[in-house]
Amino acid sequence: MIKAFVFDAYGTLYDVQSVADILETSFPGCGDLATQMWRIKQLEYSWLRSMMRDYQDFWAVTRQSLTYTLDVLGLTPTEALFETIAEAYNNLRLYPDAEDALGALKGYRLAILSNGSPDMLAMLGANSDLDRHVDAIISVDSKKVFEPDPRAYELIEERLGLSPAEVIFVSSNGFDISGAKHFGFRVARIERVSQRSLLDEIIDPGALRPATMFKALRTQAEALGQQPDFVISSLLELAHLPSAIEALPAGPASERP
Repeated sequence: MIKAFVFDAYGTLYDVQSVADILETSFPGCGDLATQMWRIKQLEYSWLRSMMRDYQDFWAVTRQSLTYTLDVLGLTPTEALFETIAEAYNNLRLYPDAEDALGALKGYRLAILSNGSPDMLAMLGANSDLDRHVDAIISVDSKKVFEPDPRAYELIEERLGLSPAEVIFVSSNGFDISGAKHFGFRVARIERVSQRSLLDEIIDPGALRPATMFKALRTQAEALGQQPDFVISSLLELAHLPSAIEALPAGPASERP
């Protein structure tokens, strides 16, 4: 029986592209490219630190990836401007469907599992008022490893006291969907960018915009063999899934490490 929905934060509930506003204001003409480079490096650095067993929290990773991005683009902010740009990650905009979707799932336990540091998630939740809709905001920080490492997903069992078969994990990030499915959760993928709409943007592969390249690399389903149980275009569709969810077989526990 499904008892909880657990949501990824960055890219699922919160729009990571909303940092483009401060970047474009700070460096006119560079906002789009800087936004995509920053997010790609932020994820890469989280994976590198996990693999190197050299953990630093997501706030450190976010700042390091911003430093990389600005250095590569030859952009030199003042110390105060750097702090202002970095702080944008604590003030990301909610997706328009997020709050209503959580409100429609009353009767289920709701939680966020995120790579974000405890301080980042506390500020993000308070600044968006989303914290009042969820029972728990869980950071991977206590495990000192980032998603999709299986140890990160263990926190759902530990904090909520629920087995993977009792949880629907919700994400728009391919790496997170693969990790959660491999762990044994049932997974709902939010297809915020469909393959058809992406192909419509790729008119000339030799002239891809940075945002289009990001969509191609980070918003599509991964080809690793772990497919989501549901693909939906909006978080609002989650409220219509319970009957279908109950008809699904249990998560693939044999795949769990």
